[in-house]
Amino acid sequence: MDLQIAIRRRLGASRGLRVLNDPITQLPNYPIHDHHSGFTIIELLVVLALISILATMGMAQYRLGIVHAREAVLKTDLFDLRDALDQYYADKGQYPGSLDALVIDGYLRRIPVDPITNAADTWQPVFSEPDPSNPTAAPGISDVKSGSDGTAIDGSKYVEW
Repeated sequence: MDLQIAIRRRLGASRGLRVLNDPITQLPNYPIHDHHSGFTIIELLVVLALISILATMGMAQYRLGIVHAREAVLKTDLFDLRDALDQYYADKGQYPGSLDALVIDGYLRRIPVDPITNAADTWQPVFSEPDPSNPTAAPGISDVKSGSDGTAIDGSKYVEW
C-alpha cells in the first residue's frame, strides 16, 4: 500500500500536481506552478495607452458639453431679458433707461450673469429709436446683447444673438 502512494505521488509531481486527493489519504489535489502569473510590461503599456486615449476623448466631450451648456444659458438669459423689456414697454409705454430699472420695478429679481463673460455688467444694451410723437423722451433699452466677442460652436458671434 505504501508503494502505491509513493508511485502516485511521484507521477503527480512530474505532471505538476501533488497527489493528495488519494482515496487512501483523503487530501485534495491542487496544481503546483513553478512560475508566477501576472502581466507583462507590454500588456500594461497597451492598457495604459487605451485608458489615456479614452480619457482624452472624454475630456474633449466634457469641455464641449460645458460650452453647449453656457450657450443654452445665454439663450435663456437673453430671452428672459428681452421678455422683461417687452413687458416693461407694454406696461409703461416706454423702454427702461437702464437694466437696473427692470430690477427696481420688479420685472426681474436680478440682472442675470452673462455665462460667457461671467459678469452681470457686460450686457450690451441696444437703445430704441427716439419716439417721433414724443421727441423729449429719452430713448430706452429695447434690446440687449451679450458683451462677449467670442464665437459660438455654430460659428456665429455671441454679440449677434
